[in-house]
Amino acid sequence: MTATSPSPIRLRRYSLFRWRGWIALLALLAASQVRAGVFQDGDVLMLQAAPGAIHFNADSEHSDFSWLVGLEWQSASRWLVGASYFNNSFDQKCEYFYFGKSWPLDFISDNEIFKNLYVKLTGGLLLGYKEPYEDKIPFNDNGVAPGLVPALGYQYGDFNVQINLLGGAGLMFTFGYNILK
Repeated sequence: MTATSPSPIRLRRYSLFRWRGWIALLALLAASQVRAGVFQDGDVLMLQAAPGAIHFNADSEHSDFSWLVGLEWQSASRWLVGASYFNNSFDQKCEYFYFGKSWPLDFISDNEIFKNLYVKLTGGLLLGYKEPYEDKIPFNDNGVAPGLVPALGYQYGDFNVQINLLGGAGLMFTFGYNILK
């Protein structure tokens, strides 16, 4: 094996992540087709994506391309649970499993634009920040750390856009589509 070829363990891990992601996506899309008995009126199943992150401080170790895909279920009472798979700022594949709640901001004004504006707070487990970047997130223990993500969003029909605060590191814009419709 040459110094430039990946190890069999790394290839196996990459393959596991890739297959796990595809299986989860297919299962969730299939679940959206069996609405009866699983989802209630007013529930939302949001497929989300983010094309990148904006960092507050540039770092030469940051990768050229970060991305995120995720799925989030929100009940009519606005409690939510979700999972996302992403490429972090250091080119490591990571996951964020979370729960939370969103609150509408329609009380701010009678203006129609505020009817669809909301804030959201999620908390959960962040997996995947490993050596040599394990110190880039607080309370990381062997690639597992608590996560807390506040967001400001706007819902327009079945689509949404959010700006998510990533601690002191930066911001991420996510775009979503409700696949239950």
